[in-house]
Order: sequence, then structure tokens, then C-alpha cells
Amino acid sequence: MARSGLLLDLVRAGARGDRALFRKSLEALVTEERAKQHHVLADRLAAHLQPDGGRPAGGTPPSPRRNGPAAELYHETAPERRLDDLVLPGPVIDAGRELIEEHERSDLLRAHNLEPRHRILLTGPPGNGKTSFAEALAAELAVPLLSVRYESLIASYLGETAVRFSRLFDQVRTRRCVLFFDEFDVVGKERGDVHETGEIKRVVSSLLLQIDTLPSYVVAVSATNHPELLDRAVWRRFQLRLALPAPTPALAREWFRRFEQRFESKLVPAPSTLAKRLHGLSFAELEQFCLDVQRHHVLKLPESDVRAIVAERLKQWRKRVPATGSRATMPADDDNA
Repeated sequence: MARSGLLLDLVRAGARGDRALFRKSLEALVTEERAKQHHVLADRLAAHLQPDGGRPAGGTPPSPRRNGPAAELYHETAPERRLDDLVLPGPVIDAGRELIEEHERSDLLRAHNLEPRHRILLTGPPGNGKTSFAEALAAELAVPLLSVRYESLIASYLGETAVRFSRLFDQVRTRRCVLFFDEFDVVGKERGDVHETGEIKRVVSSLLLQIDTLPSYVVAVSATNHPELLDRAVWRRFQLRLALPAPTPALAREWFRRFEQRFESKLVPAPSTLAKRLHGLSFAELEQFCLDVQRHHVLKLPESDVRAIVAERLKQWRKRVPATGSRATMPADDDNA
């Protein structure tokens, strides 16, 4: 049975002729029915969100495909990482837990005419957990992660990009999900930039309007490596703005400590020493280093020597081409470390 509040809103909208309230309430009702696996009923209700009620001339309303016409505009994945799996600054983890609690207790908030926060902006250099944080939110909320595909959204024809964005938002607003915009600066650029075309400026305006009207059960997470490129109006759209910097020595040490537990073998040098030697690398690069050690360990079993493997990998990583913007400073080897 649907929430009594939704049914009352539908009746109220019909009595007043309030189309905006009717659409908002119907979208929420469709979302609830889909969450209960009542897909046939949800599809029949969703058909009435179409301008013509989804009814072809002289026929019965069709059951729209659950993937819908906008399915090519995003990539859907089942999230696996949870917040406890991530090594991130304490304030970021705490903010994530607060947001999850708001959604888990959304009925209480709505009873006081409040909605949970659902628009998040993540900033920071690449490889430091922005995508993983979005995935962890989806996992904790038990909803799919929908990653926006810009190659399908951006069109060369005038006005087509805005139309595709509209299709995307129409599709997701009837689903409980985390909608993830990676590299958000691609579509959220500053409209005052004289080098940008009028078409891009119209797309930004349309995008911001669509984000404003998303229901709270759609958690929109946007991530960027270049916050300075974002339009000034973008910032106030997001209720939660979090910075995910490169790992501090303490966080890097914690990363190696957790890897050591999964690895089921002591790392030599110790995690604290490795954190110092690989200072400046991103979390993604630390993960690649650990996987590099693990691969060579497996290949050399049963005579594997972890100390020798780590020492060899450190020398190899010192010779590698650094990633753009890398601040890694790897001191000379110290065999006594």
C-alpha cells in the first residue's frame, strides 16, 4: 500500500487542478511501487506521466520498458563498496553517514515537512575516492548507481543536448538511485566564459533547473577535478560540498594497514614507512602499487619474499612516469627501514 501522504497529495492535486503537484506525487508513487517490485503497476502509473497519458490513438496505454529510451544515457551498476571499505578523511565519512541516516529516516523528516539532502558536490584531484564515495552511498542506500554517459548526452546539433538531458532526468526521477556525474565541469562550465558558445550556456541553465527539481529519493552526486571551472550558480545547487584531497601520511598508513590485513602477510617495510616513501601518490596509485606487490607475490609462490618484492616494486615505481599533477616524493632506499 502506498504512503497515505502520497495518496492525499494525488487527491489534493486532482481537486485543485494542480498539475505540478500531481506530477510530483505520481513520480513518487511510481518510485515506491518499483521499490516494492510492483513493476507492472509502476509502468502503468508511469505511462500517465507522458503528455498524452502514454495512450496511442485508439489503443490502450503501453507498458514502457523499464530500461526506457534514456537507458543509453547512463551506465547502471550494482554498487559493492561500502563506507567502511573506504579510507577517506573523517569529515567526509561523517557527512556520508549523516546523509544516509537522513534517507533511512526520511518519513520522520517528511512528517515535519522536511526532505533529506540529496545533492552532493565532490571536489579534489583525480584518484582520491570521489567515484568510490558515490558507489558507497548507493550501496548503503541499497539503490543502483547510475553513471551519466556524456558521450551519449553531448550532441552536435543545436538544442539536441538539452533534449537528451531532459530525457535522462525524466527517466531517473521515478527511481530510487544515486545519479553520478563524473567530471561535472564538462557540463557545468562557467556561463560567463566568453569562449563558450550560447548552446553550452543554454545546456548549463537547463541542467541546473533539472537538478533543482529532482525528488529527494534521487541522490545526485557530481564530481570534479577542476572546481574553478564550474559555473558560480552550480555551487548553491548542492546542499553538501565535500573536498577529497590526496591522502595524508596517516590515511596512507591506514590504507597500507588494511591492505596488509587482506594480503594476510606482513609488509616490509612497515605501513608507516611505505606511507612516507610513497608520499604524494593518490589513493588510486597506492592501490595500484599494492596490487603490483600482490601479483608478484602470487607469481613467486611458494618461494615468495615480500621484503624483496616490495623493495623491487619501489625501485620500479621510482622510474615510472608520474601521473599529471603527481606530487610523489620517493626518498632513496633505506635497507634498515
